[in-house]
Amino acid sequence: MTEISRRTLLGGTLAGTALAGTAGTLAGAPRAMAAPGLIQEDVDWERFLADADPVWRRMPQTWYEGPFLGNAFLGSGIYAEPGANAVRFNVQHSQVQDHRPQFGSLFGLARLPIGYLTLEPVGAITGVDWRLDLWNAELRGTITTAAGSLELRALVHNDRSVLAVEVTPTAGEEGFRWAFHPAKAISPRADPVFERPPPEGYAANPDPTVTRHGDLEVIVQPLLAGGQHVTAWQDVRRGRRRTLYAGVAWSFPGTKAEGEAVRMVRGAARLPLGGLAAGHRSWWHDYYRKSFLSLPDQRMQSFYWIQLYKIASAARRDAPVMATCGPWLEPTPWPATWWNLNVQLEYWMIHGSNHLELDAVTRSLGEFRDALVDQVDPEYRADSAGIPRTTDMNLLNGAASGNSGYPVGVPGRSSPTPEVGNLTWALHNVWLSYRHTLDGRILREVVFPLLRRAINYYLHFLAPGPDGRLHLPYTFSPEYGVNAPDCNYDLALIRWGCRTLLESARLLRVDDPLAPRWRAVLDTLADYPADENGYMIGAGVPFAKSHRHYSHLLMVYPLYEVTWERPDKRALIDRSLKHWISFEGALQGYSFTGAASMSAQMLRGEDARSYLAELLRRFVQPNTMYKESGPVIETPLSAAQSLFDMVCQSWGGVIRVFPALPASWPDLTVHDFRTQGAFLLSAVRRGGRTEFVRLASLAGAPCRVRTGIPGPVRVRGASGRPIRWRTLPGGDLEIDLRRGEEVVIHAAGHRPDLRVSPVAPAEPAPPWGLPT
Repeated sequence: MTEISRRTLLGGTLAGTALAGTAGTLAGAPRAMAAPGLIQEDVDWERFLADADPVWRRMPQTWYEGPFLGNAFLGSGIYAEPGANAVRFNVQHSQVQDHRPQFGSLFGLARLPIGYLTLEPVGAITGVDWRLDLWNAELRGTITTAAGSLELRALVHNDRSVLAVEVTPTAGEEGFRWAFHPAKAISPRADPVFERPPPEGYAANPDPTVTRHGDLEVIVQPLLAGGQHVTAWQDVRRGRRRTLYAGVAWSFPGTKAEGEAVRMVRGAARLPLGGLAAGHRSWWHDYYRKSFLSLPDQRMQSFYWIQLYKIASAARRDAPVMATCGPWLEPTPWPATWWNLNVQLEYWMIHGSNHLELDAVTRSLGEFRDALVDQVDPEYRADSAGIPRTTDMNLLNGAASGNSGYPVGVPGRSSPTPEVGNLTWALHNVWLSYRHTLDGRILREVVFPLLRRAINYYLHFLAPGPDGRLHLPYTFSPEYGVNAPDCNYDLALIRWGCRTLLESARLLRVDDPLAPRWRAVLDTLADYPADENGYMIGAGVPFAKSHRHYSHLLMVYPLYEVTWERPDKRALIDRSLKHWISFEGALQGYSFTGAASMSAQMLRGEDARSYLAELLRRFVQPNTMYKESGPVIETPLSAAQSLFDMVCQSWGGVIRVFPALPASWPDLTVHDFRTQGAFLLSAVRRGGRTEFVRLASLAGAPCRVRTGIPGPVRVRGASGRPIRWRTLPGGDLEIDLRRGEEVVIHAAGHRPDLRVSPVAPAEPAPPWGLPT
């Protein structure tokens, strides 16, 4: 971990990423700092992103096939209405949930379905021609029917949280109609197809009421626990065009949602779609321009840009932390927020892509910290905190009051699966937000106080064994199915947590009385259990069956507690990865993203690319969504992070440029990629050779970079101040960069073309969607 000045850390002027709401300005700031002409951006954004647009020449039949729209609150998936001549536009909202904690987070606090609209043509649908326009975040195209055609344009507005669908019919289709179909307000987990019977006494909420407010239809869904959610919609005619406006409002425990939904829709309906879309488009255009990535694999490149669209459709700082399917609730056994892998993987890509304005994890853990204290057993609440496997949007789990669900277990003695490391792992995400911004408020107000409590919880149970080492009683490694003492999942998190607390206390200049205990833990904690096949689940529990989760390998990735840069650990890392991924039966999509990122750490670009190719081939659906027993979105988003790990790594205080690229990617461009230490990286590779590396410092932190440029290099700045730099014994460069300064590094005697622009695809690839 690198040293930074107290002025940089505590000034708190850099990011405000999670705590002061200034992330939107943060991400755009580096452009103003860059010297004119140093780096030339040569990107026709609209044309470039059009190459990544998913298209549909066949009617999608499911959510996994169709286009999707969203703004992290309101979400809509579009596909054929089963058994009808109609197109479904789902209407779902990330804040709409039940409020009956006595039935646990999966029933009593579950996300609740709202319903859907159907576009019902006059004639039988004979074809579609749709394009999801990523640049403008709109769906556009036509529906062809036996009676004519319907020209379609749809968006979920970025700010207004309104679904707007403009339809221009031909003469034969002027009689098309819209209808809203409310869903039963019951946990999706109660669906008999999932074979999860609800708890005794659990019942569906009352049926909704449907009324008219002038030209609006209003559907009010009361809840047994109080509160309501309300859908309002209307169809406005302007000449031949008709535009549907639909919005959802939620309130608890009050019942003010009805008035809010009516105001929301009426306010939007005053504008035609063209006027409504202006601000929406402006936000999305600014969003995409904050970073750039282009590679010769057209299929992979398109996939990446769809993930960037997807995460902004599903995540914002002020929105709930993403549930397993984001704002697009579909039938699922997982209608809540999952903290033993899903949340962590969902948000990793926001750091490198320079989109800290999407960081709901840091905001939520800070805002709802009292819930994290309340959900450990009362005897530990004075100094500890934890997070259960599942929560609602307020980080509540009904088990905290002794009811059904997944409480924070007590190591060695309570619950069938004492899964206790989830808060520590979630705080690793927050630590990454700090490291990518060096915003001292994140460290001072979220990381340090909550991590202190999370590690304190472990300290209650660590005890010396006959060997003099500290040992942990049995806990649960997600999701292996067998409890184990000295569980590697927890040992890795304990080591990372104690190391990070000591570093944080030093940076904050806090003389913490627990610091000696943290040092003692690092000195005497039991070694990671391992056998001839690599890392085990825990002491006495070998890794011996197919397992989708890499919880037993967290010390390798993403914690980087045991790394490939330690020659004495390479054989162990290699055995562990190969043994884990060799058990085929239970592997799922995120198994391959984890394997890709570990391979990237091992500098094996061919392996990393192969794992990502397998993911796309076997698991990713036509619209780039992902499913297991139900819809889950973490895996495609984590694949974007695996791609980042191939392009740039910045753990351990060193920025590694192009560390794990396959030979089939001889050309690559990355621009304004955000690294740990709060740097923006731009780099261009042409013909298998790195042309240049540009680094802009946002915080004045120490800069060490491994450029991969062979031979002597030149380092030149743009500020006019001579830049001091030196080559370290291992070949890394150490550069004296002040906040606001930037440098370009290139081979000595070579004058590179300092343009960032798209690279040519190696070969054409079909678009995502249903193109044929």
